[in-house]
Amino acid sequence: MDQLNRVDVNTFKSQEKSPIVIVMDNVRSMHNVGSAFRTADALAVERILLCGITGQPPHREIEKTALGATESVTWEYYKDTLDAINQLKAEGYQVYAIEQTDHSISLETFEPLSDKKYALVFGNEVHGVEEDVIQHADGTLEIPQFGTKHSFNVSVTIGIVLWDLINKLRFVKK
Repeated sequence: MDQLNRVDVNTFKSQEKSPIVIVMDNVRSMHNVGSAFRTADALAVERILLCGITGQPPHREIEKTALGATESVTWEYYKDTLDAINQLKAEGYQVYAIEQTDHSISLETFEPLSDKKYALVFGNEVHGVEEDVIQHADGTLEIPQFGTKHSFNVSVTIGIVLWDLINKLRFVKK
């Protein structure tokens, strides 16, 4: 870790984070949950909210892909995703569901504001983000796709969306 200039867990917990919260809406695969933790650590995301049937640490399958990130990334569990969304809105977050809808904004055209905090809702591997959650979100974002499939694995989606949003926020701040 020293050679890679990586911080230890205690330093990570106290360092400044990107003003982004990941919300996992009924994600069934523990491996996808672990991947979300690992990505959240790598990109210094504020926290993860695990909702509904989404698995929670400690769990062997989560740890397999998280590689210890469950120790560094702050997380909370909510039985109901709408409760999580309402709490985030009360804390001043702009909530965006990552989903294909008639009114979704294509990710490459989304322009985040540097003075805002964002919560990104990622849905179930089969059913996506629950409809009632979409209705309570401030909007939906969609990743443009060009092949025969019309979806990414949720862990891949998390990586793509976070990387794009964090880069845009860094650019806006300059």
